[in-house]
Amino acid sequence: MHDVRFVAEEREVLHAFSVMQELRPHLSEKTYLQLYQDMKKSGYTLIGLYVDGEIVALGGVAIMTNFYSLKHVYVYDLITAAKHRSKGYGKTLLSYIEQWGKDQGCTSVELTSGFQRIDAHRFYEREGYIKKSYSFGKGL
Repeated sequence: MHDVRFVAEEREVLHAFSVMQELRPHLSEKTYLQLYQDMKKSGYTLIGLYVDGEIVALGGVAIMTNFYSLKHVYVYDLITAAKHRSKGYGKTLLSYIEQWGKDQGCTSVELTSGFQRIDAHRFYEREGYIKKSYSFGKGL
C-alpha cells in the first residue's frame, strides 16, 4: 500500500535526498539541504509517495501567481526512483499534486522539462500536459 504526504520533518527531507539525487545528480547532500531551506522560504515544499515507509517518488512544488498562468502549482521536481518506475507511482503523485492545487484555488499545474528527458515528456503528454513554450536561461 502507498501513502502520499508532505515531506516536512528534517529527517524526511534528508531521507528524500537519494530520490532527488536521481533527478539532480549534481547536488551534494549539503547543497541540497541548504537550497531546500532557501526554497522553503519562497513556498517550496516536497511531497513524497511512500511504500512501506520508503519514499519511492518525490515532487518539489510551490504555489505561484503570475500574469500568464494566474495562480498555479509549479512543479520544480518530479521523480520516481529508478527501481520503482512503471508501477504508476509517478501518475499517482502527479494526480495528488493536481488535486492539492485545485484545493488551493490554482487554475493549472505548470512545469519545465529538459529537452533530453524524452521519457518524462511522454509521461506528461500521457497525463494531458501540452508543450506550450520554450524556457530560456543565461548564466550570470
